[in-house]
Amino acid sequence: MPQPVCLEAAPYLIVDDVVASSHFWRDVLGFKFASYFGEPPVFVIMRRQSASVMLRQVPSRSRPALTTNTSKLAEALDLYIWVSDVVALHKEYATNGATIINPPEEEGESGRGELELVVVTAQKRTENLQDTPISVSV
Repeated sequence: MPQPVCLEAAPYLIVDDVVASSHFWRDVLGFKFASYFGEPPVFVIMRRQSASVMLRQVPSRSRPALTTNTSKLAEALDLYIWVSDVVALHKEYATNGATIINPPEEEGESGRGELELVVVTAQKRTENLQDTPISVSV
């Protein structure tokens, strides 16, 4: 019997404001979305090429929504996305006003001299968006 094939996985991030968060993902991180779900909106799926991220708004009584992995373990990440050109993505994010925590750095363990790891956060945005460090790697 053939084994089932995993087609895709998408992180499910909880946020305080799904509209403001989706605008950050669109305007700063370059993701797109077709429509919101719910009235008022409470859910959206953001896509950039083959990468998907689901954003779900929590009720106001549950805010702030997010406790990041980095609050529990400093070197942890909440989301990791592989890309073809991390240097170009770093420039794009910087141009779009992203708060860059870590610029691209050489990969240490492989010894291949590849650039990896741009860490971005929405922490300092005035829209009070989710505080989610994101890592991007080639």
